[in-house]
Amino acid sequence: MRHYETTYILRPNLGEEKFTEIIERTNAIIEGDNGAIIEVNRGGDRWGMRKLAYEIKKETQGYYVYMNYAAPGSTIQEMERIFRIDDNVLRYLTVKLDKGKTIDETGVEREKERIAAITAAKAAEAEELAKPDEEGESSDTTADDKAAEETEEKTAVAEESAEENDTPKQEQQDEAAA
Repeated sequence: MRHYETTYILRPNLGEEKFTEIIERTNAIIEGDNGAIIEVNRGGDRWGMRKLAYEIKKETQGYYVYMNYAAPGSTIQEMERIFRIDDNVLRYLTVKLDKGKTIDETGVEREKERIAAITAAKAAEAEELAKPDEEGESSDTTADDKAAEETEEKTAVAEESAEENDTPKQEQQDEAAA
């Protein structure tokens, strides 16, 4: 088996039941061909309903589904054949990971553990950001907010030093003119 990831975009007006049906049908194709699904990420982690960069089949939004799995090459051909036939699939992209290498059951388990560790680390980071600071403020401010504050401080300091530096120069120019 080879290691793949596929991202596909569904029409936004289908509803949750139809999304689930298409996702389960795609999973069944992979599992029916002795493949192993490592991860299906369809709502969390910034996937799901998103605005498209450009119109596709007269749609401006789409429901994104990401799949990470191991399967034989014939599975990909069948899955993409069904995607081409199904009008509810706007676009799809399949990428083969680790070119030339095969993945076995232990590799699938390692990949699942790696993804679980990444997810746990992200959850711990989110918890850390939600904790209040020592000053009693919550640390919900983002890195962008902190960067903006630092930039404002640097600008204020630069303006003050520029004013201080302008005064002697102006005095020198006045003396030279007199």
